[in-house]
Amino acid sequence: MTFRIFDAYDRVVSQIRIKDAARYLGVSDDTVRRWIDNGVLGSEKDGAGRAVVDGLELARLAQQSAVLPEDPSDVARSARNRFVGLVTAVTVDTVMAQVELQCGPHRVVSLISSEAVRELGLEPGSVAIAVIKATNVMVETAVGRA
Repeated sequence: MTFRIFDAYDRVVSQIRIKDAARYLGVSDDTVRRWIDNGVLGSEKDGAGRAVVDGLELARLAQQSAVLPEDPSDVARSARNRFVGLVTAVTVDTVMAQVELQCGPHRVVSLISSEAVRELGLEPGSVAIAVIKATNVMVETAVGRA
């Protein structure tokens, strides 16, 4: 659970419980506690006396420790969102196809032409790169926890 508190300058500071921090990073609660013990991540107590970590600090740690496979294409692009992964499913009809990729912990689904699937040789188990250039990206939070 994320709590909203304000610092001395009236800025919102997110406090995230250890179990939730672990879930967001895909690690165990014990790993987060070890990071706190080793000074990798700071913690404090919330109003109920539970250990919490700062949301911004957690986000920075997630960014620094994110390891994605290197893009093997050696192609320069304007799109910054590239996810290397494995094709897990391809559903093809006469005109369009749905291609599913597993890119690290993320499932990416793309609707492309059947012709493109054939030209790219996409099949389950092949390596592919999802390149996302979006002008419309939606961001959600749980109600009342923004």
